[in-house]
Amino acid sequence: MPRPRKCRRVCAMPQNSRFGPVNGGCSEEIAMTVDEYEALRLIDLAGYTQEECAAQMGVARTTVQGVYNDARRKVAESLVTGKVLVIAGGEYDLCDGAARPCGKKCHPICCKKEKITQPTNTKEMSKHE
Repeated sequence: MPRPRKCRRVCAMPQNSRFGPVNGGCSEEIAMTVDEYEALRLIDLAGYTQEECAAQMGVARTTVQGVYNDARRKVAESLVTGKVLVIAGGEYDLCDGAARPCGKKCHPICCKKEKITQPTNTKEMSKHE
């Protein structure tokens, strides 16, 4: 019996989930899972190594290597053939930021993080009431 598949930790959902040609010429789609998107985001955009990415996602480095290679192949296929890339699905846990917050490299580009400002003086407080 195979081992149960581990859910991968994902920091935030993609802001856009469909990418493709502007002219809309191709109706074929390529499916990329959310965890593939996360591996691509952490390694290529945030500058994580595969080891750091694996720790962030809560999986083995070899798992990240496979997920990352699949993601890059799908992006390349979409760019070369003009197919629409759709990001959805997969087995993942969405990070709430409480249990294990994003790493230092990830935090500035993580779209899930929002700043909540508190009123600093009484004039501002009366405006909010």
